[in-house]
Amino acid sequence: MIEWLDIYKVIEAMMPLYLALGLGYGSVKWWHKLSAEHCDAINRLNYFFVLPFFTFDFISQVNPYKMNYLFICGDLIAKAIIGFFLTLWANFYSKGNLSWSITTFSFCSLTNALVMGIPVMNAVSPQVGVDLVIQSLAIQFLIWSIIIQFMMEFKNAKDEIMACEGANQDLEGNNNASKNTTPSLGSVMTIVWTKLSKNPNFYACFLGIMWSLVADRWHFGLPNIVKECISIMSKAGSGIGMFTIGVFVAMQQKIMAGGTGVIIFGLFLRFFIGPATMTIGSFLVGLHGNVFRASILQAALPPGIASFVLAKEYGVHPEIVSAVVIIGILVSLPIMIAYYAISELTH
Repeated sequence: MIEWLDIYKVIEAMMPLYLALGLGYGSVKWWHKLSAEHCDAINRLNYFFVLPFFTFDFISQVNPYKMNYLFICGDLIAKAIIGFFLTLWANFYSKGNLSWSITTFSFCSLTNALVMGIPVMNAVSPQVGVDLVIQSLAIQFLIWSIIIQFMMEFKNAKDEIMACEGANQDLEGNNNASKNTTPSLGSVMTIVWTKLSKNPNFYACFLGIMWSLVADRWHFGLPNIVKECISIMSKAGSGIGMFTIGVFVAMQQKIMAGGTGVIIFGLFLRFFIGPATMTIGSFLVGLHGNVFRASILQAALPPGIASFVLAKEYGVHPEIVSAVVIIGILVSLPIMIAYYAISELTH
């Protein structure tokens, strides 16, 4: 049963995020201290320096030998269902496109598992729930965020090649050339792999899981001096991310620049489609009891701050993602309580 103290702990975890958000918003709107260039620089600091340290720090502390692999299989099935329908939509529907497929998958996959997830799951399912949230976040870093970054790089590389080909055609005066020419897969992948090879987030994931496999196998840890060096950077991620969202929102003409309908759709994806597909995946792999309930509850957590960091870095609907993150964290508590109440009634 959820008590008032549990609700207070969730609000306690939520308020620092909105303090950082308010400071970012005020630094532009009221105090006029930052510009658009500063916003880009802060987000790049978060993406290329803070996020890799946070990723390595978190993954290196997860014991891969004690994971619930049925839960992980259920999560894989859930995301496979989403990916299947998005692939059909992007390829066979007239309005389908890659950028919206990426944004949709991001809403369904990336949750605020660490800052909001652990306090919430401590309230509703202290033992099983917290373990699943930690494992879920590890899978987000190792699989889903990598897939999202790969697809964003793929989209940008494709657009870059098409823009260059269009410019060359204009210079040559070839106005009759086809405007629908699609660049070859090989040329796109060359650009993608070149950029990914320079991305520290991928190395952080790889080194984190390698260290975890070795350290938990032979039972040793990082020296304290190394831990502190990593920790001083990794702890800044959530605060800088929310601060950047505040700066970005303040620079928009409207606070909710993405449009009400699209924002509501993003919230629907996060709070309903995510848990629904996780319910299917958990059922298919045979989860039951408290593990089944906790798997659905963790899938209903608010959208992750990392989803905005990625969207801003790659320019894939950051105005919509920022609004969904802000509102999603705000409304997550009553939604989680509702899911918990439903799970109690059906238990």
